[in-house]
Amino acid sequence: MAGGEQRGAPGGPERVALKKEIGLVSACAIIIGNIIGSGIFISPKGVLEHTGSVGLALIIWVLGGGVAALGSLCYAELGVTIPKSGGDYSYVTEIFGGLAGFLLLWSAVLIMYPTSLAVIALTFSNYVLQPVFPNCIPPYNASRILSMVCLLLLTWVNSSSVRWATRIQDIFTAGKLLALALIIIVGFIQIFKGNYEELTPSKAFNFWMTPSVGHLALAFLQGSFAFSGWNFLNYVTEELVDPRRNLPRAIFISIPLVTFVYTFTNIAYFTAMSPQELLSSNAVAVTFGEKLLGYFSWVMPVSVALSTFGGINGYLFTSSRLDGVQFYERFLCLGCVWLITTQPSSIHPTLGQEATLASRQGLDGLWSSFSEVIQHL
Repeated sequence: MAGGEQRGAPGGPERVALKKEIGLVSACAIIIGNIIGSGIFISPKGVLEHTGSVGLALIIWVLGGGVAALGSLCYAELGVTIPKSGGDYSYVTEIFGGLAGFLLLWSAVLIMYPTSLAVIALTFSNYVLQPVFPNCIPPYNASRILSMVCLLLLTWVNSSSVRWATRIQDIFTAGKLLALALIIIVGFIQIFKGNYEELTPSKAFNFWMTPSVGHLALAFLQGSFAFSGWNFLNYVTEELVDPRRNLPRAIFISIPLVTFVYTFTNIAYFTAMSPQELLSSNAVAVTFGEKLLGYFSWVMPVSVALSTFGGINGYLFTSSRLDGVQFYERFLCLGCVWLITTQPSSIHPTLGQEATLASRQGLDGLWSSFSEVIQHL
């Protein structure tokens, strides 16, 4: 990132470190922006399918928020006790030593983050192109090219300015919340009109199947997917203004807010759709828009696309700090070069993502594996 400051390094020249430019609002935006992606627009189907009732599905969503809150509180304690950027890597290295930290770092930098970002970018491009190709699957090359353009654009922004990257995160997080607020408001209007039959206790807990322990575990897994990303603020701990105060505060604000929004969004879905209609939908929010928003139904696919775009920015913003850590530790090849500017450390993370997108065989293999997991669930 541009705008670094020099810190002394023993036995060598001063290293570049990033300035403390992330305040409380931006910290909340990072957490909320990384959590709210495509999950809330897609996962309700999986949760309902495995619970067998509307009421139990809503309980699973609340429990998912509770587990995310407990995990976040643990990470808040870790972030205050070990005030280093790098998240999981810093904590594993501090507790288990350098070898365990290196293995985690290697797998994250070269495998987990590039492939995850590639999938999110492809989700973004598919939702953007879907209105252009309403009756067919978007062209393969068009989807890949748009994904790469998205990643390159956000890489340039993140490598140029921390302030601009956080502003983009703030804007798109606000956009996500506004889109979900629209769903919730329309849902409340439906309730005031008397369209809440599926939410009455007699209907909400009317099971059309008896869920087993395995089904409940799968439902909880689907709900937890929508809450993933709650730990990403710890990747930028060193850039927080007053991290001892703002890290816990951001968590206390963000996780309850996301849980509230997710729960009431699901309630809104059930005011417009029966459980059978929701289960037959491939994109719940899009179906919701088609049923209730009329001419403005295009707002929902656009909202999902913008949500994933903001998720890519947040994912790139935080995961790039893990790459910066490995430079300072000299674990990978570029770490052997003493940095004069922070530009290389912020540009490098996306090289893996571009290579992943450019490799047709590797990406198709990733999609195949991902599809098999989803079908199994």
